[in-house]
Amino acid sequence: MDARVAEDTLLHSDGETAQAIFNALLMPVLLIDGDCRVHAANGAAEHFFEQSEVQLRAQSLEALLGDDNPLIDIAKRAARDGTGIVEYEIEVGGPKLARQPCEVQVVPAPDMPGHVVMTLEPRSVALKIDRQLLHRGAARSLGGLAAVLAHEVKNPLSGIRGAAQLLEEDADDDGKSLARLIRDEADRICALVDQMEAFSDPRPVVQAPLNIHEVLGHVRQVAANGFARDVIFEESYDPSLPAVLANRDQLIQVLLNLVKNAAESTDGKGKIRMYTRYRHGIKIGIPGRASGRLKLPIEIAIADNGPGVPEDIRDHLFDPFVSGRAGGTGLGLAIVAKFVRDMSGVVECDNTKRGAVFRILLPEAREVS
Repeated sequence: MDARVAEDTLLHSDGETAQAIFNALLMPVLLIDGDCRVHAANGAAEHFFEQSEVQLRAQSLEALLGDDNPLIDIAKRAARDGTGIVEYEIEVGGPKLARQPCEVQVVPAPDMPGHVVMTLEPRSVALKIDRQLLHRGAARSLGGLAAVLAHEVKNPLSGIRGAAQLLEEDADDDGKSLARLIRDEADRICALVDQMEAFSDPRPVVQAPLNIHEVLGHVRQVAANGFARDVIFEESYDPSLPAVLANRDQLIQVLLNLVKNAAESTDGKGKIRMYTRYRHGIKIGIPGRASGRLKLPIEIAIADNGPGVPEDIRDHLFDPFVSGRAGGTGLGLAIVAKFVRDMSGVVECDNTKRGAVFRILLPEAREVS
């Protein structure tokens, strides 16, 4: 059956109406024949596979997903036996697509023998949101610890630092070196406690509508004139994005932390891509919110071409004191998660074929107000 005829058959019930319904579905949907060739794809499938429908229709599942992907066998069995199949936590990916867990439903296409309709429900965003909700208790505990440390540790450290300065004045060269070491280590511990204090501030942050691209431009300028001066920046922004409701200083800190993390993963000489886009269908529950759920359509992404995040820490990447870098404190990404959460958003991380990508999902200003 010709691809266009197959698509017309799928949408025969009412032409333009059926086409609109097909493309309005938030989950990726593919129409596949018995030879595992794609005959039609909706808008969500184009977004998921990062290809247009024309490109998708020219491919087989083997070319799209790789020869060893279990979806190929599932599609063939459903087409051959004429029965529906549901699989959970299937890793969907391919030569040009990062793998992510999905729930997959494959059912025979009505009035089209040998054809099946495959629906994918990506689970990665939901899993990451759930994981961040579980980690909030840890952040609150760290906030209590930070409040104690600020009082019980920083005051004695000030005395130690002052004593080291006095000793340095009358010491010989070796003594001066040791006194400077004591002073520097006291400063380092104070700086660590200062970072932890970000978790102990219970006050609500002052937020205002912001142009996210103006903030990204500022972040790039700061990074390019400092720690990322040898990095190649690429920008791909959606100019039609509405304003977000956020705290400008915190959002700048979040993006600087992510850009610094990306620069360090490439030893300061790699490539960082910054892009934005509008995503449909992402919602989270907000306690105390009248409507119950909040849309998070604005995506800000920071991608690098480094080695990616080590698999053994991916599930705990935003926990305090977890770091994939030698000498790292493990507080930078924990602060990112805390600040993003305070702005009613979500942050997630994926490894891709080209490196790691961190995505921040935020609500529109009008959704929060």
